[in-house]
Amino acid sequence: MRTRCIALLLIALAAATPHAQAQAPEPAAPEREAFSSWLEELIADARARGISERVIADTLVGLAPLEHVIASDRTQAELTPGLNRYLKSRVTPTVIRRGRALGREHQALLARITKEYGVPASVVQAIWGVESRFGRATGRVPIVPALATLAWEGRRAEFFRGQLFDALTGLDRGYIDPAAMCGSWAGAMGQPQFMPSSYLQYAVDFDGDGRRDIWQSTPDALASIANYLSEYGWQRGQSWGREVTVLAAKRQAIADAVPNRTQGCYAIRNMTERRPLSLWRALGVRRRDGKPIAITGPEAALVDTGTRQFLVTASYDAVLGYNCAHYYALSVGLLADRLR
Repeated sequence: MRTRCIALLLIALAAATPHAQAQAPEPAAPEREAFSSWLEELIADARARGISERVIADTLVGLAPLEHVIASDRTQAELTPGLNRYLKSRVTPTVIRRGRALGREHQALLARITKEYGVPASVVQAIWGVESRFGRATGRVPIVPALATLAWEGRRAEFFRGQLFDALTGLDRGYIDPAAMCGSWAGAMGQPQFMPSSYLQYAVDFDGDGRRDIWQSTPDALASIANYLSEYGWQRGQSWGREVTVLAAKRQAIADAVPNRTQGCYAIRNMTERRPLSLWRALGVRRRDGKPIAITGPEAALVDTGTRQFLVTASYDAVLGYNCAHYYALSVGLLADRLR
């Protein structure tokens, strides 16, 4: 994987340098010229921000945009597959078997991480599995060229420019080598699929080697996931929630009694405020098997996907902090239940 990433980084850096001109005419590419001017300004900005000449030379000088990144950014599909179909592709028997085997293999490590950060091992594993198939699919695109391409292209340019400087800052601090910093075309990195800003804030050196290696170090990757969730408000000793049953006849009464939240990301605003379990029981919410829910436990919010309903705790918000989408957060919770 690292060899492939190094090769792609070298291609990206070499693409803007003149070579093999006898074999092909030099193209008239105004977009390339525009990128060249933009890159000069970016390098000046990097120097002004204190990025070292070593990192600038290793990552920015001679850089060219990655065409496949532009193509991917312009052809993203908006899919609404439904929760059951979404889960079918992520919470599979193969994923569950692999997760359980890795849970046994890393039992001592996961116990240390849970003790340190208060996040259940099964939840850490579930995010690991959903994000990168337990480290098998971390992406092979060199991050700096990808982010530079997205920052130059124009769509969400400000966001990706910020992520680019965060990536350069991580390199400048010596957290990782440029050749190892690979990920998805959109800038998500390593086994946890952190964006560079998250990497700077939440990646940790759990194996004590002086690096924050979320690519090759399993201890660093898993502890970084736990640290992220802890910082986003995971409550020690608390589960994410559970599936429940809500009769159609009770939905209007619930809507009248418990409003949706008004602050936060879209998914958070598309769920109710948290209320005591006793109120949910009084409003007719039942366990998945139809029996009454318990009335002891933390306050919970109702998430209704249209076909399935869930009561979720404050810790569920931490998973939404990782990815603000109910399908994603529910897949993490349900996979964690199968791995626990």
